[in-house]
Amino acid sequence: MVARKVASSVAQKHVRYLTVVPAATARGLVAAVYRQVAEEYQIVVPPALLHSPSDDVLAAYWALTREPLLPGGAVERGVKEAVAAAVSVANTCPYCADLHVAGLFDLSGEHDAEAIGAGRPDDIADARLRCFVEWARDAHRVDGPPLPPGLSDVERAEVVGVMVGFHYLSRVVNVFLPNPLLPQGLGPRSRRRFNQGLARILRPTLRGQHSAGRATRLLETAVPPSDLGWATGSPRVADAVARAYRVFEAAGDRSLDPLVRSLVLTRLDGWDGEDAGLDTRWCEELVAPLAAPQRAAARLALLTAFASYRVGPEVVEEFRRHHPADTTLVDVTAWAGYAAARRIGARYSAHEKKNDERRRRDNCGAAPHRS
Repeated sequence: MVARKVASSVAQKHVRYLTVVPAATARGLVAAVYRQVAEEYQIVVPPALLHSPSDDVLAAYWALTREPLLPGGAVERGVKEAVAAAVSVANTCPYCADLHVAGLFDLSGEHDAEAIGAGRPDDIADARLRCFVEWARDAHRVDGPPLPPGLSDVERAEVVGVMVGFHYLSRVVNVFLPNPLLPQGLGPRSRRRFNQGLARILRPTLRGQHSAGRATRLLETAVPPSDLGWATGSPRVADAVARAYRVFEAAGDRSLDPLVRSLVLTRLDGWDGEDAGLDTRWCEELVAPLAAPQRAAARLALLTAFASYRVGPEVVEEFRRHHPADTTLVDVTAWAGYAAARRIGARYSAHEKKNDERRRRDNCGAAPHRS
């Protein structure tokens, strides 16, 4: 009963700054996405609701996060949930971290789930799971660790797809759903009971069968870009991500000044994955030369990309003074989260290419075997 009440409160959780499209009145593409989300999560979850003012971005979010995570594939669901949780913890996204840690209570056991949620990978008992969590929590860094050895191309595509999807989602969720999923102030025992209850509710989603490509088919086809090399091992993941990328690019084109997009992308070029921290002077220095409408948009986009937990009411209110539409607010935050996530995926591809070249050089330089 307690667990059901928690689930109900999740469904009604307030999405700040936006007027969401209610499920009862949704039409067209929004209704189609809502139907899929409700069928697979039993409710229209708040991350879907917050995207609803921009219907194509809603469909892109769903394809980007669903297709690598939910359908059965080469990688077991427990590993994917652990990657999602680890990325959420790394991005200081309490909502996403709480949800996926609760799922791990069912898939991986309470001990390892709590260690992942607390950011203590050394305490994870399952050695395989520990390797993936250690990779996922630092995969966005220039000097981040490689994936565990021995993975097939399709396994790499699936886990990198989850990593990229949750680098996107945790940024956007931090803007619109900043509060933890679980009630605050719980002691360890009460928190464990809530997680146990949520895990029971999530079990049909965690252990059910999910057809590949459902979300992908809601989007127009797209040619995979050159920086999507990490996904080529799984054509279905590559297809979903390419279609989602196309939508996010279009959202940026229609809702952001080219100068602002260039500013964000230039900083991403020099970003080594470091946490921007609480001091936002770096952001203010970058936006200072811009006119007021551009400055408000650039501030929101930069903070979403690099420190989404620092997007507060004052940032959004200033943005709204110049760009009042809900659709524009969703477009800008979605594009910024996507730009950062895409760059992280491209960084992984570059790492793998360098590793392959190094392995080839090592093999070529090895002494020939003599019988």
